[in-house]
Amino acid sequence: MASTAVANPDAELTQAELAARYGLSVAGERPSLGAYIRQLWSYRHFISAYANAKLVASFSTARLGRLWQVLNPLTNAAVYFVIFGVVLGTSGQVDNFIAYLCTGLFVFTFTQSVVSGGVTAITGNLGLIRALHFPRASLPIAITLTQFQHLLASIVVLAGIVLVTGEPLTLEWLLLVPAVLLQAIFNAGMAMGMARLGSKVTDLKQLVPFVMRTWMYGSGVLYSVENFEAHLPGWAADLVQLNPLLVYIELMRHALMESAPVTASQTQSWLLGIGWALVAGVLGFIYFWRGEKEYGRG
Repeated sequence: MASTAVANPDAELTQAELAARYGLSVAGERPSLGAYIRQLWSYRHFISAYANAKLVASFSTARLGRLWQVLNPLTNAAVYFVIFGVVLGTSGQVDNFIAYLCTGLFVFTFTQSVVSGGVTAITGNLGLIRALHFPRASLPIAITLTQFQHLLASIVVLAGIVLVTGEPLTLEWLLLVPAVLLQAIFNAGMAMGMARLGSKVTDLKQLVPFVMRTWMYGSGVLYSVENFEAHLPGWAADLVQLNPLLVYIELMRHALMESAPVTASQTQSWLLGIGWALVAGVLGFIYFWRGEKEYGRG
């Protein structure tokens, strides 16, 4: 009795054709940019929960708990006021130096904390990355969200300081909302960019404190920005105006204070603030996404 051969329809297909037929993909393959954005959106609850957990954990061992969200910015402001305002005498350069200093310091601290946390977003969470599958951009975004909550507490304190020191409550205070959101987008882009760099160059976290300290001195946080024009060549003073942190600080000072010295008009500051948010946010996200399949390996 002759045997009947059963034809295998897959026998002559290549691996690529088989994968396409059965919807298979390479393990660990980087998703398309659109698919990656959709993944992040689907993990939004995880990002929020992770950020809240980090916030609670940061004060879990402190006796005063989350009250330190208020005490930390107040303590920093007091120290810098004594050093720069009293000892070095810079308070005489600015009307309402206390409000001027606190605004610059709180805005700068937001970016400083996000950048510092972003550097270790990957290297500090290797166990989580290797154990679970999720879009890795969730980590630097969660860091930004955690520090954003710190900033909101600082803004409540800042509002009280500004009012107590004699600034009026005006409709321009509403501009705080878009200013903070633009800075948050800028910070998220910076966090993602630094997260990928930090995963490649682990010693980067040792350099970041020095870079951020230099950035602070170049952002007019502790003294009048009029010093830039007085002590720098014209081209350098113009270049300083492009400093993104100076831009976001001045947007906040425009909103909260009536007569704070600034380097640019409101229109120019808003255009620069929007531009920096788009550039850092988009480029930082794309740069991080391109390294998605590298994180946690090795």
